[in-house]
Amino acid sequence: MTQQAPQQLTGITTIQATLELVSGLRIGAGDSEMRIGGVDNTVIRHPHTQAPYIPGSSLKGKMRSLLEWRSGAVKEAPLGYPDLQNASGAVQAEVKHILQLFGISGDAKLGKEMQELGPSRLSFWDCNLQAEWEKEIRDNNQMLTEVKSENRINRISGVAEHPRQTERVPAGARFDFRLSVKRLAGDGDALLTTVLQGLKLLELDSLGGSGSRGYGKVKFVGLTIDGQDAQARFDTVQPFAR
Repeated sequence: MTQQAPQQLTGITTIQATLELVSGLRIGAGDSEMRIGGVDNTVIRHPHTQAPYIPGSSLKGKMRSLLEWRSGAVKEAPLGYPDLQNASGAVQAEVKHILQLFGISGDAKLGKEMQELGPSRLSFWDCNLQAEWEKEIRDNNQMLTEVKSENRINRISGVAEHPRQTERVPAGARFDFRLSVKRLAGDGDALLTTVLQGLKLLELDSLGGSGSRGYGKVKFVGLTIDGQDAQARFDTVQPFAR
């Protein structure tokens, strides 16, 4: 019997869910102009529909950051192949999973690194508003975003200073979430487990800006793996188990 090559693609697993906001979410648009009397910090919107959305890059970046913190090998820059070589034991195993899932820097040599790790397994999609939720909001003449007024309190005088207005997507908004995990010959179930742990860490932490002020609390509901109901499995995930 012929043994499968280490870099052979054997399948693609798709994870889908409804991403529901438990608290208001702010992912900035990076405005390059100032509007007198307007909102100071606007959210990112689809250029055609003007509906807010969650970029896949935001999900990928936050999930990778949380997994790197969990590994104990976190540093200023994303983990790379030298960090795998310098780690040992359980930390090394976690770093390897992270690099297999999220990939290594584009300037890394495509030699032994690719032989050992293979290509990045994870692909994220932008999360658009769930069509039914968006239609309900628009039919009721409600807004897809809210504007929250904030300020800083002077610790001595107790006076509110530096008022600002921040736009965010309100709690209760629902988005279509999807990602895929490539499976290569030799990959075990550990990589999929790490992905689910990363999603659980997102639920425990926050997404977007101002998480320390209560923004960006999310939850995943109706989660499926390859079209099969996996919510019960996800609910029992232990995000810090090794």
